[in-house]
Amino acid sequence: MQWSFPIGRLAGSEIRIHLTFFLLLLWIGIAHFQHGGSAAAVEGIAFVIAIFACVVLHELGHAVAARRYGIATPRITLLPIGGVAELERMPEKPSEEIVVALAGPLVNVVIAAVLFLILGAQVDTGTLTAMEDPAGGFVARLAAVNVVLVLFNLIPAFPMDGGRVLRALLATRYPRVRATQIAGTVGQFAAFAFGFLGLVGGNPLLIFVAIFVYLAATAETQVVGLQDAARSVAIRDAMITSYEALGPTSTLSHAADLLLHTTQHEFPVVDGGGRLRGVLTRAGLVEGMRENGADAPAVEAMVHDIPSVREQDGLDDALAALQKSGAPAVAIVDGDDRFLGYVTMENIGELMMLRAATA
Repeated sequence: MQWSFPIGRLAGSEIRIHLTFFLLLLWIGIAHFQHGGSAAAVEGIAFVIAIFACVVLHELGHAVAARRYGIATPRITLLPIGGVAELERMPEKPSEEIVVALAGPLVNVVIAAVLFLILGAQVDTGTLTAMEDPAGGFVARLAAVNVVLVLFNLIPAFPMDGGRVLRALLATRYPRVRATQIAGTVGQFAAFAFGFLGLVGGNPLLIFVAIFVYLAATAETQVVGLQDAARSVAIRDAMITSYEALGPTSTLSHAADLLLHTTQHEFPVVDGGGRLRGVLTRAGLVEGMRENGADAPAVEAMVHDIPSVREQDGLDDALAALQKSGAPAVAIVDGDDRFLGYVTMENIGELMMLRAATA
């Protein structure tokens, strides 16, 4: 995710913080300072950090459950509105998706239980409605936050945890694409409700949650539809076979000339044996020229570790490889690993739109 940076690793996942998270800390610090001075500002910031520690554990719950089904979670990103566990993919079996979705809220249940039973937190309706008031006590307010996190995440607003449970339950009766469309529509209506409550109540955080839920529900519904459509398409129908390639000794200036005289956004770097060494993207070209100059070798600025699929595979295999790796392209190779062409997310989308328009 752009504008985020890593702070460490936990349970095989890279923990990242979005820069806007620090704006939240600054806002909380200033607001508390105005009401109670530096001590109140420190306590307010510490409380937010404690909340987001619970959020990290919540996302790790999803990651650990997903690992049980062979699904890795490369990154967990903290945003002002919460955390996002970037799973390689969601399990398609409804029972497995339910387990992964409920694992996060279950972690918050455990945290709340520990705060109640071991640390003696006392939570009543007053604490739940005034969690921002330091008079309620640090531990009691943190326990209340975890209770609210459980209840909020179980709202059936796809793609929140409750929405994923809803999609999984619908998938026991309907095809996965249809189940996703229904859950996505429910999620969009929930987003409108969040936005309305945020506007009426003057809660900007709830408005941001509404925007996130709406956009995420729309995007994931489209992705699932794309995945389903790609299953019926042969990879050769989407493969880019007419392209300008670079050699291992090509310079960035040569790549810049090709960029100006072609419509390509990425350039395969192919060795003398016909095997792909990497892909030079437009962003990599610009960055490489800025740092090393126009005469630097293209191989120093290219993206390595490009995933590959066989020419007889389906387009859904290439799409899965793109989503899992985050690479700019997927190479199509023959039985001897010789480079035949490539596909990108952009040209897959264009092909699917063309097929839908002519259907």
